[in-house]
Amino acid sequence: MRGTTVLPGTPCTAPAEGVLPMHRLEVPMPNALPFAIGSFDTIGPMSRAAFPHRHTFYEIVHVTAGTGTHVLDLARWELRPPHLCVIVPGQVHHWQDAEGLDGTVVLFTEDFLLDHPGDREVLRGFAGRPWLTLDRPDHERTGRLLADLQEEYRRGADGFESVLRALLHILVVRAARLPAPGAATAQAPPGTTRPGAVAEAFARLLARTDPDLWSVRACAAHIGVTTGYLTEAVKAATGRTPGQLVREARTHEAKRLLAHTELTVRQVAARVGMDDPAYFCRFFRRETGLSPGTFRRGGEAHGDGIHHDHRIESIARPEPAA
Repeated sequence: MRGTTVLPGTPCTAPAEGVLPMHRLEVPMPNALPFAIGSFDTIGPMSRAAFPHRHTFYEIVHVTAGTGTHVLDLARWELRPPHLCVIVPGQVHHWQDAEGLDGTVVLFTEDFLLDHPGDREVLRGFAGRPWLTLDRPDHERTGRLLADLQEEYRRGADGFESVLRALLHILVVRAARLPAPGAATAQAPPGTTRPGAVAEAFARLLARTDPDLWSVRACAAHIGVTTGYLTEAVKAATGRTPGQLVREARTHEAKRLLAHTELTVRQVAARVGMDDPAYFCRFFRRETGLSPGTFRRGGEAHGDGIHHDHRIESIARPEPAA
């Protein structure tokens, strides 16, 4: 993801009223690595942000202490450390009533995965299982690995970039081996695919949450293939059609906006590429079984384990980036 790092001091503000803030990874100089690691304190106050926001980068958090709740998309995860959490670009999250939060935070963009491009697919898979509770051996093993990452990052000795990438690869692979929690309520984001260049490109387009790209025809044109070829490639890679994944992408984004913003139904419809609010309501009911209003009120039928009345009053003026 080019252009996802910014210099320190660049404000991270919501682009318009009711729009979720998009946070970008800050770097100390133009050619610095798109990677950072540290404690919640050294990374800065944004690592504990209490308002819903998105990232353009990946975040892996090893939570070693604290109480409260981590809200990620449409799921709530109670803090009972130790935990390992993986947040992928585009997901909406915040920490709620968090006290004594401590641990290690790792931030990086896709540019940092050059040595291990296959990790992109593995990381996208965490969107459906982002919150992992560690047993003692896994907790200690993770802590040692993160300590090595921090030491390499701090020292900056010759060849440290390749060592950082190798250690991060080990962290991703080991995290993927961990069992998913038995009672998870998180939902896998749309666009997760298996290997295949076209299918992977299609997944990346959907993850951008760009309404202009939320049609099979638009995605095919952007990738440079025919709609027929895109359909064959995506179905071979995922067992599903591009149309199904596009509908999931729109529905998932609509849920995020309804749950985490004060946008009207008309505005949410526009943000997911539908000019007609009535059509959007029919679409949303068909995909979820609920009207947008019922979903926003936390209708008992949605079964996603979160009440949707926890929205903050305003996210137009988030605290400045660290």
